[in-house]
Order: sequence, then structure tokens, then C-alpha cells
Amino acid sequence: MSELLTPSQTVGPFLSLGLTWPEGHLVVPLGTPGATLIAGVLTDGAGAPVSDGLIETWQADADGRFDHPDDPRRASGSGFRGFGRCATDAEGRFEIITVKPGPLGDGQAPHIDVTVLARGLLDRVVTRIYFPDEAAANAADPLLGSLRPERAATLVAQEAGQGKLRFDIRLQGDRETVFLSI
Repeated sequence: MSELLTPSQTVGPFLSLGLTWPEGHLVVPLGTPGATLIAGVLTDGAGAPVSDGLIETWQADADGRFDHPDDPRRASGSGFRGFGRCATDAEGRFEIITVKPGPLGDGQAPHIDVTVLARGLLDRVVTRIYFPDEAAANAADPLLGSLRPERAATLVAQEAGQGKLRFDIRLQGDRETVFLSI
């Protein structure tokens, strides 16, 4: 029997083989009133695109309800899934089509929870997307308020046109996205 160490296992790079599906990026159906396209690029610590990553989102609907049995109010329906999943392309790009979540009633600003899986990661990393048009709610949010302003800025999407937001995710290095310990 050999006592050599075996290579460590990471959560990638074969994520798109079994974890994605063609409509995975659609949290709401195309044409949903108020739908927003959130697009971005996943990059590593050197700023190079991560071409084999997976971005997964989960969120409340526009009324602040979750499509989950533990939420007694339940999501309003109309095709809202509350969950999205998109593999990154050769340039590290990803897109999710969703609606802005409503307030949860617990002091948190409207946000979308995000999981990132990619080669080289020994576990998933988790972050959030906050909305740029929610300045007052963002200022009162406990998580954003606990961060230095330049770090909090890594969690707020940028306007990118009518119905479009940009949210880039940097895994390490200068301007690294804030990741949460969960």
C-alpha cells in the first residue's frame, strides 16, 4: 500500500455536465414584467476569466416571498422559480434573468444569494447581489453596514441599461468579491 498523498478534490471543472439545464438561467420566464437581466464575468485572482465555473442564485420573489415549503406565504407563482443556475462560458460570462426581490421584513435590503462553484475551489463560495437603486435599504442593511465601503461596493450590482445589471465576481486578489462564511 502506498503512503503517497492523493490529489485534492475540487468542486469543478465538470459542473456543466450534470448541474445545468438549458433554462437554468431563467428564474422567471422570458417576458415577465419587471424582469431584470443580471450579467457578469467570473474571474480568478489574476483577473483571468474562469471558463468552467457555475453561478447559482436563490431569492425571494417581488413580494419578498420564497418558493419554498418553509415560507408559509409561498411565492406568488407566475413562473417564478426562485432559483437559477448558469455555467460560465469561455470568457467567464454568465447571465441570470430574474426579478428584484421584495423586502423580507427583517432589515435586510433586497438581495439575491449567490453560490459560486469552480475548479480549484475546495468548497463553494457564497456571496450576495444587492441592487443599486436601493440606496436607503442598502445603507441600513446589517451585512453591508458591517463592511468598509470599498468592500461593500463589491456586493452592489451596477446599472447596465434598461432592465440590465452587471455583477462581476472576482474570486481572489485586488477587488475580491466579499464572500460569506456560512
